[in-house]
Amino acid sequence: VYGTSYHALVTKAALKPGEWLLVHGAAGGVGLTAVEIGHALGATVIASAGDPAKLAVAMAHGASHGIDYRQEDVRARVKELTGERGVDVVYDPVGGSVFDTSLRVTAPDGRLLVIGFASGNVPQIPANLLLVKNLTVIGYAWGPYRKSAPNTIRAGYDVLFQWFQEGKLKPLLSHRLKLEQASQAIGLLKNRTSTGKVVLEL
Repeated sequence: VYGTSYHALVTKAALKPGEWLLVHGAAGGVGLTAVEIGHALGATVIASAGDPAKLAVAMAHGASHGIDYRQEDVRARVKELTGERGVDVVYDPVGGSVFDTSLRVTAPDGRLLVIGFASGNVPQIPANLLLVKNLTVIGYAWGPYRKSAPNTIRAGYDVLFQWFQEGKLKPLLSHRLKLEQASQAIGLLKNRTSTGKVVLEL
């Protein structure tokens, strides 16, 4: 998942030092890697998650600000933090109604990364917002690039391993379970009670 977040943020969104990055699902397996990578790239990271404990995890991994979407208005809070401007890049692995929020908090000329649909709902894009705000919506699926751009993937991992050695990346395994506990692992993901990655041991 680090590969997904690295290439989405670096190759596709071209996230730069000093820019603002909003990460939805920021304590999840994919979102937390985006928080760490955004921080390593020098961006100011805003983490969005569903409870204070998850936000604490995201903050410990590099987020500068946290928004509890169950208690706060994400759109209003992002505008407040960015001086009404909005963020330069949104990392959205959630989809559904969150995608509409993503569009509305992205700054003019900003980039919105579509990483997945953890909500279970594939959003519809109101093209008028793309037009009037000059937004770029970018889909990113890591798998196909293993064949079409293996050198790019390999170069990204070289950077990631270097950052890991420097202590900039700290993979979080929230649960380590036996294979026969697979149903429990699925329940953790379904109920959104895990942070980081859930690992099954063979």
